[in-house]
Parts: sequence; structure tokens; C-alpha cells
Amino acid sequence: MNATTQTPHKTSSLKKVMRFAKTYRSRFIWVIVFSIALSLFAAARPYLLKQTVDLYLIKKDHTGLLYYIGLMGGMLILEVAAQFYFVYWANWLGQDIVKDIRERLFAHISNFRMKFFDNEAVGRLVTRTVFDIESISKIFSQGLFMIISDMLKMLVILIVMFVMNWKLTLVVLLAMPLLVIATRIFQKKMKGAFEEVRTQVANLNTFVQERVTGMKIVQLFNRENIEYEKFKVINKKHNDAWQKNILYNSIFFPIADIISSLTLGFVIWYAGISILNLDPITEPGDMFAYLMFVPMLFNPLRQIADKFNEMQMGIVASDRVFELLDMQGNTQKNGATAAWHFKGELNFENVRFSYLENEEVIKGINLKIESGQTIAIVGSTGAGKSTIINLLNRFYEIDSGRITIDGTDIDHFTLDTLRRQIAIVLQDVFLFADTILNNITLNDPTITREKVVQASQAIGVHDFIMSLPGGYDYNVKERGVMLSSGQRQLIAFLRAYVSNPSILILDEATSSIDTYSEELIRNATDAITKDRTSIIIAHRLATIVNADTIIVMDKGKIVESGTHYELINRDAGYYKNLYYSQFAVETEE
Repeated sequence: MNATTQTPHKTSSLKKVMRFAKTYRSRFIWVIVFSIALSLFAAARPYLLKQTVDLYLIKKDHTGLLYYIGLMGGMLILEVAAQFYFVYWANWLGQDIVKDIRERLFAHISNFRMKFFDNEAVGRLVTRTVFDIESISKIFSQGLFMIISDMLKMLVILIVMFVMNWKLTLVVLLAMPLLVIATRIFQKKMKGAFEEVRTQVANLNTFVQERVTGMKIVQLFNRENIEYEKFKVINKKHNDAWQKNILYNSIFFPIADIISSLTLGFVIWYAGISILNLDPITEPGDMFAYLMFVPMLFNPLRQIADKFNEMQMGIVASDRVFELLDMQGNTQKNGATAAWHFKGELNFENVRFSYLENEEVIKGINLKIESGQTIAIVGSTGAGKSTIINLLNRFYEIDSGRITIDGTDIDHFTLDTLRRQIAIVLQDVFLFADTILNNITLNDPTITREKVVQASQAIGVHDFIMSLPGGYDYNVKERGVMLSSGQRQLIAFLRAYVSNPSILILDEATSSIDTYSEELIRNATDAITKDRTSIIIAHRLATIVNADTIIVMDKGKIVESGTHYELINRDAGYYKNLYYSQFAVETEE
């Protein structure tokens, strides 16, 4: 059935991120407490400096001067401690929230239908799961809490400044609207720049991931220069996106510095004139205090723009992450019944399926497989052979009809228990960059090394594994590149065997392998198909002559069925023509 992707946007991404912070409420509160403490300490130091100048420095009171210097030193130590805990806890909180979101996203993606992965670039998913989620941590470590802390600091400083000298404070406030306007313009420009950067990062990751994975094809067909030129174009777009970011930063921060410096100079001039004119409101200590106050007021305002950028980058990244998390139409439907060991009776009842709407691949299949029976499915490329296997494992949802195992619709089973009872050996075996043992057990703690060794001896692959350096602890590297295709197939057979499935599927598992590996695989096939329902999808018809039933498919339909000898003796039969044409080709070779 064609699923419609649903991506609701009723709740902002920032609110969704904050929901993950509820788990860490106490830590969140402590970050706010330290933020308040920082604002109080920041405002206290200039005030203490004013008191030191007016009460003790001008009056040459050495005892009072030393006392206040010690007081300022103690205040500085407390501010440093508060700063440490504020930064540490804010980053700690951000990383824990990122961890939770990443786990939720990975679990969510793991439950997507295969149709989603057919249409989505792997590089983009990697960008969402790794880079975008890491950017979300900046909402807390570099964005939200820093902005809250700076705003509190500015508010407390303004209050203290008004209490100390309202005239000088008004002079300072005259310049602030210019900085606020510049900050606002900068923020809007940076939002668009960050969105473009994230888009180009995803495109770059996708391109590199695909070309590195398919490097053998690139080199075999002499595509190095062509792919290099493509990479240069994508890399240039990525560079251009960052250049906008750099340009806006290069314009804004000098302007902010000029405004701050001019304001500071004007304050010094105004305070100096007031002191010389013996203005009763302005004291010498005010000038020293405001030399500290103005940078403390303007720097946070200037940095807020930069921190808004960090938070904006996190929010843009969270938009992309939650776009995936909000996709409900792509998730697989789960049943409620646990699937225990099957007898293995399969029944396809008028099953229809299409990958694309109105383009049926399976056209009303009816097929019954008895418990313990071995059947083979043959046909030309695109006949729908592998699609039947995908439907049985519920990688895709059928358009109509139903598939049952032991009389129960497979939709009623939970996905994990259903797939635990079905083992598949594919033609293109995927191995992880890990040991042979871990590739066989897939880190299932219930499958011990002893069980693996016994299973490998039972199907005749133990000697092959022990011939490798390190035996079962041999690392096959990424995608199993250290092994031949036949050796990878043997590992896949053993992986299927140790899982003790009720139903076994061999999908083109004996094609494109050497003679030695073929003999081992034939023996392994006999061992693992014994006494269990087995489906063999075969390209080489000589490998399935002993199947209980052979199903012949063409263009999504079953056109023939029977034993090898029944089909080979059928006049003008599809299987007969297919068999003899393949036999003739193999004879010529």
C-alpha cells in the first residue's frame, strides 16, 4: 500500500527539543541558577571598583583599599566557579539531550519501510543522524543558555547602572538601538545562510558516500576525472554557502566593535566633563565603573547575535531531524502476536503488489507451500521472484490479498518475532567491518562461540574459517572485502543456520561463485534446508532440480509449477525452454 508521508509542523522544533529536556529538569534548573549567579557577580565587580575608588583610593585609605581589593578577588573567584559550572552543565545537558534524540531517530529510521530507503540517499540520512543532531547540542551549549545568561547579565547591569548614575546610563542607551538593529539584520541574513550551508553539507556527504562506496565502478569505467569534476562543482557550492556566512560575520562584528568603542569614548568624555564641572551625580569612581560596564553591556549584545546564529544552526538542524521523526506514514505496521516456531506452511492468496503506483510487479499470485517442503522460484530478471521474498518478510506492504504462515496472516505478527523465524541468504552478502564470529552472531548474546563452531562443523565450513588468520576472530573489514564472494556466501549460510529459522530463503545464493565454494555451499544448502520449509530463488537451474516444486514466474505471474521432471517434459513449456537455453550456453562455455 502506498504510504503517505506525514510531517506535521504544528509544534516548533525548539519546543520539540525542549521536551527532551524534561528528563533532565533538575540539571536544567541548576544551569539557570548559575546563570543568575553570573549576572549578579558580573554587576558586582564594577560596583566594587567604584566604591574602591571613591571611598578608599581618593581618600588614600590603605586598609580599606586592601579590603576591597580582597573582596573583588573573592568575587572574581566565585564568578569563575559559577562560569565553570554553568558551561559544564549546559554542555552536559546538551550532549545528553542529543544522545536521546539520536537514539530516538536511529530507532525510528530502523523501523522505516524499505520503500523509504529506495528513495532516500544514504548520505542524507548520515547527515541527519550524525551532523545535524550534533548541531542541536549547540542550542544548549552555545545558544539558548548563553543567551539567557547574557540577557540576565544585561538586565542586572542596566539596573545597577541606573542606580549608580542615570545620566551616564542614558548616554550608553542612546547607542544601543543601532546595535540592536544591526544585530537583527545580521540574524535574518545568517538564518538563510545556515539553511544553505546545511543543504550543501548534505549534498556533499551524499556524493562522497556514494562514490567511495562505488569506487570500484568509478575506477573500472575510468570515471575518476568525470567524478572529480562533479565533486568540484558540489564542493564549490558548499564553499559558496560558507562564504556568505563568512561575509556576514566580517561585516557585522567590525560594525558592532565601532559602535561599542564610540559609545565608550563618549561616556569617558561625558563623565570627564561632569567630574570637572563638579556634577554631584558623577563621581570619579563612576568613570572607572563604566569603563567596565560598557563592554559588559555591549559585548553580550554583540555576542548574542553570534549565539543566535549557533542556536539558529541548531534549530535548522532540528527542523531536518524532526522532519524524519515526524514521518509516521513511512514506518512499518506492527502486529500484536508473537511468532514462535512455525510449522512452515505458507499461503499466498491473490497477492498484488506494486513498488510504484499503478505499476504492478506481483499480479494476483496464488501459491501454497507445505510444511517442510523445498520449492524453487525461477524466471527471467524482473519476473518478481525476489519481490515475493520481500513481501514475506514484510519489507513492503502488499496492495491487496494476504499472506499467511500456518494459517495466520503475517500482518498479525510482530515484525521482530516474524523475521526471527525467517532467515535469508542473499546473493550480495553484506558483512560488517567486524570479526567473522560477530558477523555470524550479529552480536546476539544467546548465540555462543561453541554453538557457532558446532554449526560450522555441521554444514562443513569450519575448516575454511580456521584456515583464515585468527579463525573466527578474523576481521573481514568493511563489507567483507577481505573475503571472496564464495567465502562471504559461506558466512551468510552459517549466519542463517545458527539462527535456527523455521523458514529458510536462498535468494540467488549460489550464483557467481567458484567451483570449490559451490561444492561447500551445496553441502551447506543440503544441511540447512533439511526438515524446514525452504524457498530457493535460482538463476542457475541446475542447482534446483531436486526441489519438491518449481514455480516458474514471468512478468509478475506464476506461469508454470511442478517438479523438474514434470516441467522438463512439458511440450513448449516456459521452464523447458529456459532450462535448455541455459544448458546450451553453459555447454558452449
